[in-house]
Amino acid sequence: MRVVILFGSEMGTAETVADSVADALSAHDVSVYDMSDFAVDDLDVRDFHVIVCSTYGDGDLPTGAEPFFDQLAAAAPDLTGLRFAVFGLGDSVYGDTFNRGGEIAAERLAGRGATQVGEHARHDASTAIRAKDMAREWAATLPLPTLTTA
Repeated sequence: MRVVILFGSEMGTAETVADSVADALSAHDVSVYDMSDFAVDDLDVRDFHVIVCSTYGDGDLPTGAEPFFDQLAAAAPDLTGLRFAVFGLGDSVYGDTFNRGGEIAAERLAGRGATQVGEHARHDASTAIRAKDMAREWAATLPLPTLTTA
């Protein structure tokens, strides 16, 4: 099983977090992609997907995630069987729109039949906890099959 990490970022934090998740999951076959460079046609139900998504503006998807989700809406693939987890980034100072980017990503994937698993992580930039540290701890809790050595 391959782990595909897709990040959508505005300022680069989601990319840093995606790299931290990849480091934490290095015992698996892990690939990291910017959502703006990843084709919806490349989603594979045999892979486990990790979505790392920031929130931009008034609770919107970041610019880096928009092409992917526009493509998802246009292609409207059946993603039944695809499993994914979400690590959202936001700032609670924005109130109701806090971490909305990750929530939108999860809603859109689930709307195509994919299944979200694990805890939906919501990092708050207003805390002293570094996003990449929280991401490493969160990644260790993901329900991935363990690898056995022969």
